[in-house]
Amino acid sequence: MAKAESLHLSQELKQQQTLAPLQLQFVRMLEMNGPEVEDEVLRALDENPALETDENDKDLTQEVRQDSDYLPYYRMNVANRSASDPVYEPEAAGAGESLMEFLLDQLSQNVHLSDKDMETARFIIGNIDPNGYMTRTLRSIAEDMAIQNNIDVSDDDMKRVWRAVRALEPAGVGAVDLRDSILLQLDRLSPSPAVALAREIVRDYFDVFSLMHYDQLRSMLGVTENDLKQAVDVIRSLNPKPGAQISGGEDDRTNHISPDFLVETDGDRLTLSLLNNLPSLRIAASFAADTPVEKKKAVAEQANAFIRQRRDEATGFMRALSMRQTTLFRVMSAIMQWQREFFLTEDPATLRPMILKDISEKTGDDISVISRATQGKYVATNRGVYPLRFFFNEPRDGDEISSPGVMAKLRELIENEDPSKPLTDEALTRALADEGINIARRTVAKYRERMGIPIGRMRKRL
Repeated sequence: MAKAESLHLSQELKQQQTLAPLQLQFVRMLEMNGPEVEDEVLRALDENPALETDENDKDLTQEVRQDSDYLPYYRMNVANRSASDPVYEPEAAGAGESLMEFLLDQLSQNVHLSDKDMETARFIIGNIDPNGYMTRTLRSIAEDMAIQNNIDVSDDDMKRVWRAVRALEPAGVGAVDLRDSILLQLDRLSPSPAVALAREIVRDYFDVFSLMHYDQLRSMLGVTENDLKQAVDVIRSLNPKPGAQISGGEDDRTNHISPDFLVETDGDRLTLSLLNNLPSLRIAASFAADTPVEKKKAVAEQANAFIRQRRDEATGFMRALSMRQTTLFRVMSAIMQWQREFFLTEDPATLRPMILKDISEKTGDDISVISRATQGKYVATNRGVYPLRFFFNEPRDGDEISSPGVMAKLRELIENEDPSKPLTDEALTRALADEGINIARRTVAKYRERMGIPIGRMRKRL
């Protein structure tokens, strides 16, 4: 006989955290930078008929006075600024004339080039990167012309037009590598013994020169140390990225940072502004209250439900946006207070050790909120633009000097070193220890590489 089945009722207690729709929207907005949240507002205005801009609303400006010994006052701008207010407008990189346009404009004045030569030149220039270097071979460019435009160009004609491109300004453009670019630039200089020696060094001993083996180079050339120094100075005066002076370089062309904050100082007072171009929002009058719809009952109920839904969505959006602006300003205010000396002087050595927990305790916000509020955000000052994460650094064994402070000391040591006998990483470690900064040699090497400073041998100067 089969055993009878039975039902059992059990009780279980679990903790589970869920985020309300408003919190989810707030968290998502908090992660956005300025341009992204501006796009989000425009999208909401397009999709929700209950949301509209308030053209008559004045800019909301808050001025909060802090302890005069710490932070006299700061300002928060959460909406469009008035016409009389100064507006921080970062310059867009690469906004001027491109390298390609600059080169083609010069070629258009060359009456000796035929229409076919001009088309060939356009293809060649189109394969020059923003730094001025060729990215493909002439043969592959000629094959593209044959396939795409049905134009056959011989190798001799390709080289002839290429030489015309390499004769354009800036000197060094159209080179295949650094050595080629330097030789092109040397050919434009006025003749002199130093230029002649520089050309010989680059043409015949470029590998030795690149490794900065100056004693070996002087012995191979049979010249005095002074002659070699003059030739090396000529080479160092040339531009390794000739096209960058026109196009701004590849990195500048592709990156455009829009600061989220502006910190200004008059010497002893700091002013913080939240930069954005967000319009003032309000609920449209037709959605402000439930208005009876003069239609059949079922249709009226459906219309009223639509009005309530859209109005609730618009209200939630405005609340989330306000929470984002307030949170960002509160977090940045805390960072500015903590790093007050840096914002007054912009000296990296004045940066204090600071972690997310420090700002969390100061603002009362969760660490995850601080992380989202600082990720991908930038602050503009009188001297530059900094990512907010620049101000966060772990303290070193309870010391009062931060990682940027150590790097500032390291840079100072390297700038004051004997250029003929640059300091090795071991020597830099000992010099920092004499300053009371005890870190390992591998940490010195890490900081040096982070600052883009080569090893001691590569910094050697005659």
